[in-house]
Amino acid sequence: MSNFALNCPLPIQQYPQILLAHGGGGKLMNQLIQQMFLPVFGDPRQIQHDAVTLNLSGKAIAFTTDSYVVHPLFFPGGDIGSIAVNGTVNDLAMAGAKPLYLSASFILEEGLAMETLWRVVRSMQQAATAANVQIVTGDTKVVDRGKGDGIYLNTAGVGILEHHLTIAPTSVQPGDAILINGDLGRHGIAIMAVREGLEFETTITSDCAPLAETVLQLLNAGIEIHCLRDLTRGGLASALNEIAVAAGVTLVVDETQIPVQEAVQGACEILGFDPLYVANEGRFVAFVPENAIDRALKIMGSEACVIGTVQAFSSGLVTLNSRIGANRILDMLSGEQLPRIC
Repeated sequence: MSNFALNCPLPIQQYPQILLAHGGGGKLMNQLIQQMFLPVFGDPRQIQHDAVTLNLSGKAIAFTTDSYVVHPLFFPGGDIGSIAVNGTVNDLAMAGAKPLYLSASFILEEGLAMETLWRVVRSMQQAATAANVQIVTGDTKVVDRGKGDGIYLNTAGVGILEHHLTIAPTSVQPGDAILINGDLGRHGIAIMAVREGLEFETTITSDCAPLAETVLQLLNAGIEIHCLRDLTRGGLASALNEIAVAAGVTLVVDETQIPVQEAVQGACEILGFDPLYVANEGRFVAFVPENAIDRALKIMGSEACVIGTVQAFSSGLVTLNSRIGANRILDMLSGEQLPRIC
C-alpha cells in the first residue's frame, strides 16, 4: 500500500487525441494554444490578441489569419464566404487597424458543384467591397470526395495602424466600462436552425457584418479604447474570460443588460444552450474609460449598451449578476457547444 497515490496518470483536461472542443473557443482550445503552439511558435514580446501588430520599416501594421469550416455553407444572413471575409476584417479591426488586403485559400472537395463555389466566390467579393478591402492573393487545393465538407476556407489579412494606442487586454484598467454593440447569439442559432431543420415563428438571421468602420469612427472621435474583442467562438463568456486573465482583473457583468433577442433566447432554452457562449460574427466588446461611455455608445449604434465594469481585484475572473439577483462565476466554455459555425 506504500505506493498508493491519489492522482490520475492523465489529467482530466489533457487528451491523447484532438476533440471538436479543441476548436471551440473555450478551455480546451486555450490549453492547446498555451501548451502546444505558444511554447514553439510564441514570441514573449507579442501580446496575444485577435491580430498581431508588427513594425515594418517604421510602419505599424496588423496581421491575422483564420480558417472557416462552416456547415451548412449557406444560412440566413450569410455563408462561409461572407464569414471568411468579415471574420478576418474584424480581427484586424480589434487591433484598431484599418483593413486593406486579404488572401483567400480554398480547400475544395471533389464533386463540389461549380454553382456552389461561384456563390461563395461572389459572396466573398461582395463582402470585401462592403468592407473596403481587396482580396489580392490565394491558393486552391482539392481533396478526395468525402474528405472536405464541400469547402474549407483560409483567409489572412493585413491592415495599417494609424494611432498610438495599445488596444489589447493588457491595457484594460479598473473602472473601465464594458460595452457591447448589439444582441448576442443569432449567428450560432441561425446555423443550428438550418442544420437541424428547426423552424421558429420568425427566421433567425446571422449577425455577420464587418466592424472596422465602427472601430475607426471610435478612434477618429478620440475615444481612448483600451481593448476590443469580437465575440466569435466561445461567445461573450469566453472572450471576457480571456481578457480578465490577461489583464489580471475581475470583470463584473449584469445579465439584465446583455441584449438577447426573444427568439434566440427561446431557441437556446429549447436546445439547452446558453446565449452567452454562442458564437457571433458581428458583435464585439469595447473597454473604455467611464468618461468616454456616452460618446462611444453614440458611435456604436442604437443597440449598443453597457454590460459591465472592470474591478481592481486581481482574480482573472468574470462574475455575472444574474436575472434572479444572484452572483455566479461566468467560466470559460469547457466543451463544444456548436460545432462548425465559423
